[in-house]
Amino acid sequence: MNGSLEFLNMIKNQSGNKEKAKENRLVEEVKSHDFDTVIAVIDTETNWNDEVMSLGVAIADASTYKLLGKRYYVFDPECRVGGIYSNVMYYGEIKGKSMTRSDALADLKAFLNKNGIDKIFAYNAKFDYNHLPELQEFDWYDIMRIAAYKQFNDSIPDDLPCCKTGRLKTGYGVEPIMHYLTGDSRYREVHNAVYDAVDELKIIELLGHPVETYECGLI
Repeated sequence: MNGSLEFLNMIKNQSGNKEKAKENRLVEEVKSHDFDTVIAVIDTETNWNDEVMSLGVAIADASTYKLLGKRYYVFDPECRVGGIYSNVMYYGEIKGKSMTRSDALADLKAFLNKNGIDKIFAYNAKFDYNHLPELQEFDWYDIMRIAAYKQFNDSIPDDLPCCKTGRLKTGYGVEPIMHYLTGDSRYREVHNAVYDAVDELKIIELLGHPVETYECGLI
C-alpha cells in the first residue's frame, strides 16, 4: 500500500514540476521583452446562467504578435452548470487550471501586473469586459473595431455591403473575418476559450497594424 502511495505521489510531483517549469519558461519569455511591449488576448466561454465558466489568454509580443504563451482557467463551480460549448472545454492537449473564479482572476491579475502587461485585447471586447469586471482596471481594446472595417481590413471583398463608417453590415464575427484574412473557408471556431484567444491573436497578426491603431477600439 505504501509503495503505491509513494508511486502516486511521485507522479503527482512530476506533473506539478512540469507545470511549474512551463510557467517559469513563460515568465522568462515575457521578461525578455521590453516593458509595455507585451499584450494579452482574452476569450471567455459562458454557461447556461451567462456566467464565465472558462477563460483563455494568449500572451504575445506587441510588435510582431508572436505567441509567447497561453494560460487557461476553468472556473469551478461555474463549469458544472454546463453550457453550449462544454463539450470542448478540455479540447485538444490544453489542460486548464481548475479553480474558483476569484482565485483564477487573482492569479491572472498577478501575472499581468508582474510582467507589465496593461493591454487586453478581445474580439467583441465589450462582452468579455462586461463579464470580467475584476479586470476592468486594465486597458481593453476591441479587435472587431479594426477587423470589421474596410479601411483597416483590405481582405474584405469589395462586393460586400458596408455602412458609411466602413463597417461590414453583416458577417463580421471571428469566422467570416478569418475566412477573408486566410482564404480558408473551412475555418471554424473551436469555442474553447484558449484556442479562440489564439485565433483572435492571429487576426491581429494577419491585419498587420501596429498596436497603436487599436486606440480607436479602446473601451
